[in-house]
Amino acid sequence: MITELSLENWKSYEKATLFIDPLSVLVGTNASGKSNALDALLLLNRSAHGVMLTAALQGDGAQVALRGGIEWAARRPGSIFALSVICKADELTDYEYRLEGSVRENRCEVFAEQLTRIKYRPGKDGVRKSTAGTIKLFRTDVCPEDSPTIVARLYNEKQGSPRQLSRASTILFQLVGQKLRQEINDGVTTVISSLREIFILDPIPSHMRGYSPLSERLEPDAKNIAGVLAALPHEKQLEIEDVLTRYARKLPERDIRRVYAETVGRFNSDAMLYCEELWREQDEAPIVDARGMSDGTLRFLAILTALLTRPKSSLLVIEEVDNGLHPSRARLLLDMLREVGTQRSVDILVTTHNPALLDAMGNEMLPFITVANRDPNSGNSILTLLEDIAQLPKLLAQGPIGRLSSQGLIEKSLTTEQSAQAEGSAE
Repeated sequence: MITELSLENWKSYEKATLFIDPLSVLVGTNASGKSNALDALLLLNRSAHGVMLTAALQGDGAQVALRGGIEWAARRPGSIFALSVICKADELTDYEYRLEGSVRENRCEVFAEQLTRIKYRPGKDGVRKSTAGTIKLFRTDVCPEDSPTIVARLYNEKQGSPRQLSRASTILFQLVGQKLRQEINDGVTTVISSLREIFILDPIPSHMRGYSPLSERLEPDAKNIAGVLAALPHEKQLEIEDVLTRYARKLPERDIRRVYAETVGRFNSDAMLYCEELWREQDEAPIVDARGMSDGTLRFLAILTALLTRPKSSLLVIEEVDNGLHPSRARLLLDMLREVGTQRSVDILVTTHNPALLDAMGNEMLPFITVANRDPNSGNSILTLLEDIAQLPKLLAQGPIGRLSSQGLIEKSLTTEQSAQAEGSAE
């Protein structure tokens, strides 16, 4: 699983690290850089599936362009960016993967790439202690700017076995399925699996209201939620629909008796999402299909369905997680994310502007909240753990996190700190 994402000269970032925990929250004002950080995860995910770097940035017939496309991938005025992730394989093993991309003439190519294995010594309690040793499983040689290929040096306990590969796609992807030393194969398999299991969910209720074909995997906009539920084996479908009903029952003012999906049509190849809801005691609960459900309900069901159907140890990313949800349901949403994410071992990264959701988190969530803001001097985006803000105790004395955020006090405190640091460095 991914535990850290580092950004260097990526879009609005000069250098920053985002720590990823079982439930991580990224907050910040508009244009602070939150979406740019999520775009880095999307680029890594696409490249791990074999999409060429240029197409992963500017889009093609299979996927839409990242925000800003290829033109804004590297921080201006430069042309090279670097993205790194740390993937935890077990308690004593991490893999650090680093991709450097070069943008020129409206295309993106590998500038440099490497994969490092880091082993740790166990402490008395079995938890990792100090670093025991590192191995560069592969690294790339410097190559001419106009070269279509690059030489990767594969670990062989000496100078590395050279292998000439294309610069259009990542070395990591090109090594999948090749004959490799066991150490290299283990690292490539771990990292490629972690990157491929990043899922960025942006439910669009208007896309969820129609019939959808039976599907194995949820689409990023959740348009095929009914098709995913209806395609499950019968017992699994009943199990998931029971969880959907249990949480959805707490969502509206009226009582939801059941949430389910059924196949429709002569060939049963499409499906529709339904719920039975009851305003007052009566013999039969009216059945409402997705066309009559509220935006908030559909988004909530999409998030829950994603959590219930994602593979274990995967990363679910949700931008504006509480969009369309009434503030009074913030606690329900938070409890659902915690409970289901923990039960299914799915890590969750969300962004939010909602003061009610931040207030619902309480002080126990402080170590898992990261604040994005723009440096007052350079304009670069910066990521800061909330608990690392020097003035945090004084801020918390003025009220809960949601209130501090809505009044702009967190960003104001960060700006003051960063201005003071800049002045100190100048002296």
